Amino acid sequence: MSLRLIKKNLKSYGVDYLVAATAAAFPWIFCAIYFIFFFGQGWQDALLTGRFAAPTSAGILFTMLAAAGLARTWVYKKARILAIFDDLDTVLFMIPLKMMIVGLKPELGWIVAIIFILLIAAYKWMHVLKIPTGNFWLLSYGVVIAVLCECFYRAADVHLEVLLPAFALGCMIYFSHEHTAENHKTSAAENRLDQGIKYLFMLLVGLSLPKIHLEGMSWQVVALHVLALTVLSNLGKCYASFCYKKEASFKERIALSIGMFPRGEVGAGVLLVSIGYGISGLPITVAAISLALNLLLTGIFIAVMMKLIPKESVKAGNK
Repeated sequence: MSLRLIKKNLKSYGVDYLVAATAAAFPWIFCAIYFIFFFGQGWQDALLTGRFAAPTSAGILFTMLAAAGLARTWVYKKARILAIFDDLDTVLFMIPLKMMIVGLKPELGWIVAIIFILLIAAYKWMHVLKIPTGNFWLLSYGVVIAVLCECFYRAADVHLEVLLPAFALGCMIYFSHEHTAENHKTSAAENRLDQGIKYLFMLLVGLSLPKIHLEGMSWQVVALHVLALTVLSNLGKCYASFCYKKEASFKERIALSIGMFPRGEVGAGVLLVSIGYGISGLPITVAAISLALNLLLTGIFIAVMMKLIPKESVKAGNK
């Protein structure tokens, strides 16, 4: 898809962005309310802890859908757009949260300015940056972005999350018609590197989380809280099933909502941010276990999606 065609579809992307915003906001709100009423958290702490429930794991979702032969279906193409906007909303929603927690500091003005500059650059130079896009190169870009953000933090005492610079760079990188998620071939070494980085990241996240403290609550009760929180966060993702009525059947729209269920690296990152602000206790424990449960259920989510997507849609997409 060329840059010109993408910019012609801005109205359609506007609708997608609003749908993705609900997918980012509703789970967040539902889980925050749950933390307030069942764990007695203050509303600021609950809002920050509840952010873990919002982000859809785009990497896991796209990889498994493509492996299941669904890469050319309407559900895959729409989920790809919604998941990207979902992550963007997660980053943007963190700004007012930071303001509520640390107050209106001058440093936050710098962050807002940088965010707007990055978003303008992502739009103005969308898909024009012709640089290598293999997994080894993408890893190198990620390392450079992380180092620059850390240097910026040490020099200006302004903490800029790496997600938005990475998102902006992804928008600016040029992808040809042949270089798409469904037909781009990677070497065995690149695949091992990709999987290794994901496993290592999730391992380090798990090691960074505090020791589990049940605070006198039984495992059975904790399990019920985890289950309730997981159901609430996933229900918040289901608004997409009421949209796109002219584009897809009801089953396909349900499949799209289920495709937004998996959680992963971004949600884990939000939990680490919460811990960095001094939030601890049973809510963090329940949130972490719920995140892990959603991650473990990814295969089941994909299997349900395969049952819901009409076979003729899959066959038509694979022709």
